Amino acid sequence: MFSIPRPSRRHLLVGGAVGALALAATAVLPSTNAMAATGCAVTYTTNSWQGGFTATVTVKNLGDPVNDWTLGFSFPDAGQRVVQGWSATWQQSGSAVTARSMSYNGSLGTGASTTVGFNGSWTGANPAPTAFTLNGTACTGGTTPTTPPPTTTPPPTTPPPTTPPPTGTTPVAINGQLRVCGVNLCNRYGRPIQLRGMSSHGLQWFANCYNDASLDALAKDWQADLFRISMYVQEQGYETNPTGFTNQVNSLVDKAEARGLYALIDFHTLTPGDPMYNLDRAKTFFAAVSARNAAKNNVIYEITNEPNGVSWSTIRNYAEQVIPVIRANDPDAVVIVGTRGWSSLGVSEGGNSDEIVNNPVRADNIMYTFHFYAASHKDNYRNEVQRAASRLPLFVTEFGTVTYTGDGAVDTASSTAWLDLLDRLKISYANWTYSDASEGSAAFRPGTCAGGTYAGTSVLTDSGNFMRNRIRTPDNFPTS
Repeated sequence: MFSIPRPSRRHLLVGGAVGALALAATAVLPSTNAMAATGCAVTYTTNSWQGGFTATVTVKNLGDPVNDWTLGFSFPDAGQRVVQGWSATWQQSGSAVTARSMSYNGSLGTGASTTVGFNGSWTGANPAPTAFTLNGTACTGGTTPTTPPPTTTPPPTTPPPTTPPPTGTTPVAINGQLRVCGVNLCNRYGRPIQLRGMSSHGLQWFANCYNDASLDALAKDWQADLFRISMYVQEQGYETNPTGFTNQVNSLVDKAEARGLYALIDFHTLTPGDPMYNLDRAKTFFAAVSARNAAKNNVIYEITNEPNGVSWSTIRNYAEQVIPVIRANDPDAVVIVGTRGWSSLGVSEGGNSDEIVNNPVRADNIMYTFHFYAASHKDNYRNEVQRAASRLPLFVTEFGTVTYTGDGAVDTASSTAWLDLLDRLKISYANWTYSDASEGSAAFRPGTCAGGTYAGTSVLTDSGNFMRNRIRTPDNFPTS
């Protein structure tokens, strides 16, 4: 048993962007505008690379108001497929595609517009559809592409055709610099991936758990992709020694890089729940770590851990002040923004993801945080993640196999249901915690970190064994 101060939580989660993201593209290929005096107008824009593309579709109703709508079109080439869509329910039969409205965007008054989108795949060619219907009424007006239709298969724009094959076998060597594409985390080949790994506990309490031997075990024995570096701001954390904790974080980033792991830098705020309380500290910290690590391609920034007791607009305001500080030094890195209700998408405070969809953070290449503790958060939380995942890029930067307190027995059934869902949706995750804390969520038995042996199963708790078995399954990262 450690005689350390207990964190003042653990997690207070209680109870049982976006829409279609605006993607920065180096080229727009092609755009089709179909106009009908009494029907609809559709703008279809694609960002294409070899074998894949993201499509953004804006629908404008030019007829009578509708409460529910179905958009229809057909792909011109037999090799074009919808892979994953958002802001609508997407179906494909042969070359015919339909997109049915969601509850929040089904009402379209005369002249009103909505935007939906999807990630797709193609073989042979990737021409744009030229005919669309809205609730069965054809958009029969003239077509005026904003760029001439290509006469050959459009060249890849993201990533470029010169993207080399991986030269190593680690997660970072294979995937390189990550980016957000649609609702997914994508690798340098523009393909959706899922990262799986572990989160540290507070560095102020468990620094002895994070050394060469333990990170070797995480990378080689666990075969993890990700190490989340949880730097508490309060609770004897960063505010007590900004330089010391910044140096500690940077050292762990280097250790992760040396092992081909992605490093998720977590500005671990919890109490107080208002991120604005730490705004100046966040700007100072992220200015330092982003400048120091800008040349690395394994760093992801998590700018606030678990906001609580504040509105989404407050969290958004905080994010829109901190993200530019990072972007000034590191314009390419993925940034993750906490959500309302202890990063529950608002569910733990009676809300849901609609508030984010309707008022997204005004920044590119960002994702949104979701946290859960499997023994406490079950079907209603899973249902919201399922709903939100088609509209928002999500990253589970922290979760536990136990209760929201961080303690108790492993809920194997709920943990399995959660991880099966995250695997299916390709949502990345980090488990709480890679530590020997005297609590059910810890991966190691108490005293392990003093002993120095981390590999194998003899040093693991029930939670550690469960997570090691899940993480060790093959990643199968796509490279073409």
